[in-house]
Amino acid sequence: MRDQIYAQSQQVKDFTFDKSVVEVFPDMIQRSVPGYSTIISTIEKLTENFHQADSNLYDLGCSLGAATLSMRKAVTKPDCQIIGLDNSQAMVDRCRLHISAYKSDIPVSIELADIIDYPLENASVVVMNFTLQFIPKEQRQTLIDRIYQALKPNGLLVVSEKLKWQNPVINEVINDLHLDFKRTNGYSELEISQKR
Repeated sequence: MRDQIYAQSQQVKDFTFDKSVVEVFPDMIQRSVPGYSTIISTIEKLTENFHQADSNLYDLGCSLGAATLSMRKAVTKPDCQIIGLDNSQAMVDRCRLHISAYKSDIPVSIELADIIDYPLENASVVVMNFTLQFIPKEQRQTLIDRIYQALKPNGLLVVSEKLKWQNPVINEVINDLHLDFKRTNGYSELEISQKR
């Protein structure tokens, strides 16, 4: 379904991953995030290279499970399980549906949870795919430290994220490129301005 959430002028509320977003999320992410498909396929390759037998793999902020599924495709070592976490009930419900559509012997658990206080352990791969931006700034380092403590030796943390550059010229160029990407993918000026 095509993302038209911000196509009409409206008083814009804080962005939430509710049912209306879940319905259009695949379209929204492809049209809003440059290189998203490449990021997902790279997560698969990294998982293939870094996952370890008898370990947990985490997708923190799993949304609809694109990274979760790419991780599951890459797992070849025994006794691995993938745990996807999201704090949106609508996302968790739809993610479970997506995961169940693809049969595999690799166990996947999708849980409604706040990643800030979820107990992480025995992790060989942890993915945060455009998740950190939704964590309050004052809690980010604590979360990263907890992930580090949960990683097995030679474990991997994958972070895909929007960046803000300290150099205002570079920041403006990057922002302009991102806005051009959205325009090229069919978002109107109204949609772009309302979703910021």
